[in-house]
Amino acid sequence: MGKTTLINELKDAGFLVVEEDARKIIQAQMLKDGDALPWKNKTLYAKLMFEASLHSYEIVEQKQHLGTVFFDRGILDAICYMNMENIPISTTVNEIALSNPYASQAFILPPWKEIYQTDNERKQTWEEAMFTFEKMKETYINYGYQVIELPKTDVKTRREFIEKEINQL
Repeated sequence: MGKTTLINELKDAGFLVVEEDARKIIQAQMLKDGDALPWKNKTLYAKLMFEASLHSYEIVEQKQHLGTVFFDRGILDAICYMNMENIPISTTVNEIALSNPYASQAFILPPWKEIYQTDNERKQTWEEAMFTFEKMKETYINYGYQVIELPKTDVKTRREFIEKEINQL
C-alpha cells in the first residue's frame, strides 16, 4: 500500500512510470561492496542519486511523452537528501534542478506507520522517515511546486484520487 505499490498500480493502469533510482544505486553498490551508500559515503551516494535522477528525467524528455509520467523519486529528492545531510549544493546542481521542471503539482505520500517497513536498502527509523517526509515536502514547495498529499488508504483509492486530481488540471 506504500509508494512502490502505488507506482505499480499506476503502471498497471497505463501510466508511464519511472522507478526509483536510489534503491538501484544502493543495490548495485552493495553487490560490488561499493562505498556510495547512505550509511557510508553520503556525498558520493548523493552525487550518483542526482546524476541518475537527471538521466531518468532526460530519457523521458527525449521520448517527448505526451501523457502523464510518474517519477517514483526525482531530481529534487536528491537535493533534499543533500540538504538533510549538509552536503553543499552547487550553483550548477541548483540550476539543473530549476531548468528541468516536472509538472507543477507533486504527489507525496505521507509516512504510514501501520505499513512502514525497513529492509536492506531502507534503514531509516520511523522518526527519520517522518523527518524526511517533512523535508521532502518543504523542498518541493521551496522549488515552487504544489504538493498534493495522498490519503492513507488502499492503493485503488489512492490511484483514483490521483486520476481525479490530474483530470482537474
